[in-house]
Amino acid sequence: MIRFGYKASAEQFPPTELLGYGVRAEELGFDSVFVSDHLQPWRHDGGHAPAALPWLGALAARTERVAIGTSVLTPTFRYHPAVVAQAFATLGCLAPGRVILGVGSGESLNEVPLGAEWPDGKERFARLKEAVTLIKQLWAEDRVDFEGQYYRTDKATIYDKPETPVPVYIGASGPAATRLAGRISDGFITTSGKGHELYTDTLLPAVREGAEKGGKTLDDLDLMIEVKVSFDHDLEAARQATHYWGALALTPEEKHSVEDPIEMQRRADALSVDRTVTRWIVSTDPEEHAAKVAEYLDMGFKHLVFHAPGPDQEKFLKLYSAEVLPRLRERG
Repeated sequence: MIRFGYKASAEQFPPTELLGYGVRAEELGFDSVFVSDHLQPWRHDGGHAPAALPWLGALAARTERVAIGTSVLTPTFRYHPAVVAQAFATLGCLAPGRVILGVGSGESLNEVPLGAEWPDGKERFARLKEAVTLIKQLWAEDRVDFEGQYYRTDKATIYDKPETPVPVYIGASGPAATRLAGRISDGFITTSGKGHELYTDTLLPAVREGAEKGGKTLDDLDLMIEVKVSFDHDLEAARQATHYWGALALTPEEKHSVEDPIEMQRRADALSVDRTVTRWIVSTDPEEHAAKVAEYLDMGFKHLVFHAPGPDQEKFLKLYSAEVLPRLRERG
C-alpha cells in the first residue's frame, strides 16, 4: 500500500498552530502526520520546539483516520527507553492502530544542552539498538529485568498496552543503521534530496540485507522517506521559502558539534538560496513536481511524507492535496 503523509515541522511552528495543520492534513486527504521531536530548533529567531509526546496526544484526540508518529524521536539520552515504551503504549491505546514510533540516534543540538556527553557514532548506534530491544521487550513481556550496557530495568512493567502493537521505525542515513532498521524494525525512515545513488546503491540494498538477516523481505517493511518539497505557483516564492531551512543544506562537517541554535542559524543564513534549494524539489508545475516526487516511488519507497518549507502551510496543504496528490495516487 502506498501512503502519502504530512511532516509537521515542530522547529517552525508553535504547538497550537502546528496541531491545526495536522488536523487539516487529515481533512484534505493525507494518510499520515509525522512530527519531529527537538529540544532546540535549528533557528533561534522565530524557531519553535513543541514536545512531541503531548502534541501527539492532542493530535490523536483531534483526528480519526491518519497514522501519527515521530520522525524521529531519540530514545537514548533525554528519554529512558522505558519512558518511551510507556508513552507510546499509552498513545497506542488512545489511537488504536494509528501510532508509529519513529526513532533515531539523535543529534548533539538536542542532547548536549542537558549535560549529555556527545559520543561517537559507534556508541550512538549501540545505544539505539539497545533502546529498541528494551522497548520491544517491555511491550512483549511483564516484569522485565534488563541489564544492558547503557540501560537497566528492575521488574519493570508497562501496564497499559494496546491490543494492536505499535510499530517501530528506525531513521537512518548510513548503511549500518539502515541494515539495523531492516533487521529489527517494522519500517525504515530517511530523507530526500541527497542524490539518487545514495538510495539506490547504498540505503535500499542495506535495508534489504538487514531484512534478510532478520528473516524478512522488503515487503514486510514500510519504507518511508521524508520528501522535501516547495510547491507554489510563484517560483521565486517557492525558492525563497527554502532559505528558512538552510541548516538542511549544511554538510555534516559544517554543522558538526553545533549545539547552539544561534550559531546554527548564523551558519545557515550565510548560505545562498541557490544552495538551500538543492535539498528540495522546487516547481510551479504540478505535473513536473509529481514526476520528480514519483522517482522515489520508482525506487521502492512506499510511504512518502511531505515536508514543505514555507510559512503558509494552509496554502501548501490545499495546493498539494488538490494538484499533486491526485497525480501521485494515480502513479502509486
